[in-house]
Amino acid sequence: MALFGFLRKEEKEILDRGLVKTRESVFARLTRAVAGKSKIDDDVLDNLEEVLVSSDVGVETTLRIIERISGRVARDKYVSTSELNALLRDEIAGLLEENSSTEGSVAGFDAPLPARPYVILVVGVNGVGKTTTIAKLAYNFRKAGRSVLLGAADTFRAAAIDQLKIWSEKAGVPMISQKMGADPASVAFDTVKSAVASGTDIVIIDTAGRLHNKTALMNELSKIRRVMEKVVPEAPHEVLLVLDGSTGQNAFEQAKQFTAATSVNAMAITKLDGTAKGGVVIGISDQFRIPVKYIGVGEKMEDLRIFDRYAFVDSLFSDSR
Repeated sequence: MALFGFLRKEEKEILDRGLVKTRESVFARLTRAVAGKSKIDDDVLDNLEEVLVSSDVGVETTLRIIERISGRVARDKYVSTSELNALLRDEIAGLLEENSSTEGSVAGFDAPLPARPYVILVVGVNGVGKTTTIAKLAYNFRKAGRSVLLGAADTFRAAAIDQLKIWSEKAGVPMISQKMGADPASVAFDTVKSAVASGTDIVIIDTAGRLHNKTALMNELSKIRRVMEKVVPEAPHEVLLVLDGSTGQNAFEQAKQFTAATSVNAMAITKLDGTAKGGVVIGISDQFRIPVKYIGVGEKMEDLRIFDRYAFVDSLFSDSR
């Protein structure tokens, strides 16, 4: 049985507000799934399977959840439909717990650093909210008392450098950049070297969001890693993949492509406030065995949240209408 702790009221309100579209969509479907039923039987399970798949949880993950719930129903002999939400919270939280290890990475904005500078390499296609996620990370780390330096290693587009500059100023942190077309690895090297010289706590490196040529992407990211290791042997400590939660199954495909191209060890899923497809967080975490570390539930800097699996599932399957 999963244990659901208490969030500060402000944090719970932010999360509940950010997931409202998904929660309302899930509840509408769950209500139809159990209509006229007093206990969880095969018909309810079939309907529940449809609810989860249509919420972008994914087929494989949905089948695992249904199997878990079927097992609980078989053990407990009689489980009423009124207990379905609690059952879903327990079993999905348990599923997420199996993929929650963030060993060696920073667990929170104010958590102890395993290295200084702690280097985060951010990857993801253009348009998923990568630049704003970097800015929000920088802002929240700075708010927690950390010094932060950004590196504009997406030199493929001039707009990427300009956008990151604007966001770095909003976040109140400095940025290292070169001209468009410069070697991304050179930018990463200069950024890490500057961070070491200045005693900076956190380095966040932006990268180009191109997937049309996986070999070129892999080579570029490998080169960035090699040059950073010359300055900080363990760098990057975190390779953070940013995905747009509102794209549903497309996010699965992007995760598949990027995890094949580089050693992703953390994920951030953005734009959950504008979609009813929040179930994608559950499916991606389960399918790729890579922890979802951050979720974006709004446009404000504070709306990038450290992912708490219990709080997320509790918010998703608690009727707070």
